[in-house]
Amino acid sequence: MRTRPLKVALLGCGVVGSEVARIMTTHADDLTARIGAPVELAGVAVRRPSKVREGIDPALVTTDATALVKRGDIDVVVEVIGGIEPARSLITTAFEHGASVVSANKALLAQDGAALHAAAVEHGRDLYYEAAVAGAIPLIRPLRESLAGDKVNRVLGIVNGTTNFILDKMDSTGAGYQEALDEATALGYAEADPTADVEGFDAAAKAAILAGIAFHTRVRLDDVYREGMTEVTAADFASAKEMGCTIKLLAICERAADGGSVTARVHPAMIPLDHPLASVRGAYNAVFVEAEAAGQLMFYGPGAGGAPTASAVLGDLVAVCRNKLAESTGPGESAYTQLPVSPMGEVVTRYHISLDVADKPGVLAQVATVFAEHGVSIDTVRQQGKDGEASLVVVTHRAADAALTGTVDALRKLDTVRGVASIMRVEGE
Repeated sequence: MRTRPLKVALLGCGVVGSEVARIMTTHADDLTARIGAPVELAGVAVRRPSKVREGIDPALVTTDATALVKRGDIDVVVEVIGGIEPARSLITTAFEHGASVVSANKALLAQDGAALHAAAVEHGRDLYYEAAVAGAIPLIRPLRESLAGDKVNRVLGIVNGTTNFILDKMDSTGAGYQEALDEATALGYAEADPTADVEGFDAAAKAAILAGIAFHTRVRLDDVYREGMTEVTAADFASAKEMGCTIKLLAICERAADGGSVTARVHPAMIPLDHPLASVRGAYNAVFVEAEAAGQLMFYGPGAGGAPTASAVLGDLVAVCRNKLAESTGPGESAYTQLPVSPMGEVVTRYHISLDVADKPGVLAQVATVFAEHGVSIDTVRQQGKDGEASLVVVTHRAADAALTGTVDALRKLDTVRGVASIMRVEGE
C-alpha cells in the first residue's frame, strides 16, 4: 500500500462540501483501505473564510480557488460550488495542472459537458459526476459502465425531490400548489427562490446528462424541452384519479422507434397508479430505465441533501483515486452515435385535455370534428354540464405534439369552447 497520501482540493464547503469533508475525516481508515493509499484534504476554497467550519482546519481554508487548483501537488479536485463560472474555469485549470475532477455541477455539465470531457482527455485526467444527477442514487455509473454493452431505449424518471414533494402533497392531501410549496419551503425542501425546481430547469439539466450517456450522443440543456409544474391544480389531480393515475414531474429521454434520433423533455404528466414511479413519495427520486437486453430497471433513493449527495461524491473520489494509483483513467464521454435531437413537436404521446364548453347540443360533435381534422384520435370523452356551462374531458390516443397543438389552437376558435382548462400528457403506459 502506498503511504504518500493522495491530496484532495475541495471547492465549496456548503451543505454538500461540508459533508464531503466530514466523511473524508471520519472514514479515513476505510477510504485508505479501499483506495490503497491515504487521502488528505489539502485545501478548501470558500467565499467566506471567517465562517466556522466544524472539523476543518482553518489553515486549509482559502478564498483563492484558482491558486489552490494550480498548486501542482493536488491529485483530485472536488467541485461542489455549482453554477457556470468560476466552476468551468476552475475545472479546466485543474486538468491543466494535473488534477482529475469530481463534480456535482449538473448545470455546467448539461451546458458544457462536451468541452469539459475534451479537456479531461487532452490532459489525461478523469471527470466523474455521479452526484450531478439524483443525489445518492447510483445512476451515472450503471448507465456508463454496467449497461455499456446494452442498448438503452428509454429513461423515465423523477429527478427533483422538491417538485415530487409538492406534487405528492397535492395528491395525498388535496392541497393547492401554493400551500404545498409553502410546506416544502418550511421543511427545507424548497429554496427561498424555487424557480429552478418548480419550472423544471434543474430536472432539464439532469435530463440532458442522462440522455447523453444513455444514447451515446451529445445532448445539451438547450435541446431539452422544459415545462414547469406551477400550473398543476387540484382539479388536475381529481381528473388523474378518475383515470387511475397520479401526476409527477418527469424527465423523459427516448430513442426514436427507428433509432435515428432521440428526444429529451421535462414536464408534468399523468402516470398510472400501477407504474413503479407512481409510488415514489415525498422528496425521493426514482429513475426507470428500459434497455433492450436488461429489460426494465428502476433506481430509487434520496435525490438531494448533504449526506446523500456527498455519498455519490465520495464514490467518485474513490474511483478516481484508484485510477490515479493505477496510472489510468476511467470511461470518458461516449458520443459516437451523433444522433440528432428531435423537437418537441415530433414527440408522440397521449394527452388529457379539459375544456370549458357551452352546455348545448352539438358541442361534442364540433369538438370531435376538430380532433379528426388534425389527425388526433380520441380514446375517451367525459362531459358534465349544469346551468348552460359544461366541462368536457378528452383523452386521446397517441399523437404528435405538433398535431395536438394545432388541435388546441383550432378548439380555441370555436364559439362553443369557453376555454382550455388544462392540457396534460399521459405517460408510462
